[in-house]
Amino acid sequence: MIVVELPLCEDDLPMTTLLVKNCHTLITMDGQRREIRGGGLFIRDHVIEQVGPTDALPQTADRVMDLENHLVLPGLVNTHHHFFQTLTRVVPGAQNSALFNWLSSLYPLWQRLTPEAIRLSAQVAAAELIYSGCTTASDHLYLFPNGCQLDDEIEAVQEIGLRFHASRGSMSVGQSKGGLPPDSLVEDEAAILKDSQRLIEQYHDNQRHAMVRITLAPCSPFSVSPDLMKESAALARSYPGVRLHTHLAENNSDVDYSLQTFGLTPGDYAASVGWLGEDVWHAHCVKLDDRAIHSFGQTGTGVAHCPCSNMRLASGMAPIRKMLNHNVPVGLGVDGSASNDGSHLLGEARLAFLMARVREEDASALTAREALELATLGGARVLGRDDIGALAPGMAADFVAISLDRLTLSGSAYDPVAALIFCPIDRVDYSVIHGKTVLSPDGLLTLDGTDLLHRHQALAQQLAD
Repeated sequence: MIVVELPLCEDDLPMTTLLVKNCHTLITMDGQRREIRGGGLFIRDHVIEQVGPTDALPQTADRVMDLENHLVLPGLVNTHHHFFQTLTRVVPGAQNSALFNWLSSLYPLWQRLTPEAIRLSAQVAAAELIYSGCTTASDHLYLFPNGCQLDDEIEAVQEIGLRFHASRGSMSVGQSKGGLPPDSLVEDEAAILKDSQRLIEQYHDNQRHAMVRITLAPCSPFSVSPDLMKESAALARSYPGVRLHTHLAENNSDVDYSLQTFGLTPGDYAASVGWLGEDVWHAHCVKLDDRAIHSFGQTGTGVAHCPCSNMRLASGMAPIRKMLNHNVPVGLGVDGSASNDGSHLLGEARLAFLMARVREEDASALTAREALELATLGGARVLGRDDIGALAPGMAADFVAISLDRLTLSGSAYDPVAALIFCPIDRVDYSVIHGKTVLSPDGLLTLDGTDLLHRHQALAQQLAD
């Protein structure tokens, strides 16, 4: 039961304090990994000020949320997505294809994207993520036909209230130069770098608790040149807090391309272009070899693990247990909705948990709490954030609440925290991002979800016709 003393969505009112009390269990993910029965939070503006048992917190605030019989945990962090793909789910020609043929069948559809398509697809993806417990997401937009810009996506996500790392992706090597994408979807490298600099200077916020940050993200070894990789790295590193992201070692064909084109394994190629370090993370890494895993661990190079997409495209199973054992930063990503067909981040944590056990043939390969850590602290580390992923004083006021009063959790009283991973959960009940409630049991509070759905459906149908 929630008690609110001011409206849940008060855009025009200054929010000063928020008291969250009586949680069944507060899952802090703090340094001691405390799980506090009857716990709560005291928040001032958008920052957590106190954490502990409810009776140890201030008893009044401008807003009060009584979350009796709810599990409360840090907002989940999504480290890899392609929001635009919500418009191209289950395309018949791509349903039964591996990565390269899958991409080739979808490029013609993606050539028809417009700025409005970018905006609507981003809001649908963000809404899906919020419903699934995500409060911070990185998205990788790497094609810009028909006047599309990363600005379209940033503005759309700001409206819905998701904490956002916007990745300025790019493709510069088309089919005529030995790349995979059609020439009509690639850009001039000088123009890519110029726009990347513009976006950093216009949007990137390196302050603590920032709501928008920019990442530079040349798409993949088979769609950009080594020169663009090197120059993007140099540009990113000339600004504080700008990170680097790309796809790497996603499947066997990806490895073969790297060997044939560069004479290097994916890990060695990444090293050759300066793409190792604490400011870099790579998506997938399904086929990363042992030497590269060791190198990633030594340099703090991160990995976005996308189990559903890897299964959907038959790419294989990433060696996540081995990566964790070598101190590789690992977070979770749902990947695009043309290779996952959904954006359920809590569900992705469950898949990661199950996949690790199958891959290692070991029922203890990944525990439920380790899977939750991948989805919270792991993602925060991959994105270079020390202000999200845990509920502790000084952290951003990003949290979600899940009621235990649901059929799929009935009978889980033995360990309700582990049940978040062992048991399927359709959606979270509440989401608070940057101190603002954006989701309640009635739905999104920041925009009209029904109107968004209808406009998105109509546009998706236009692309399909």
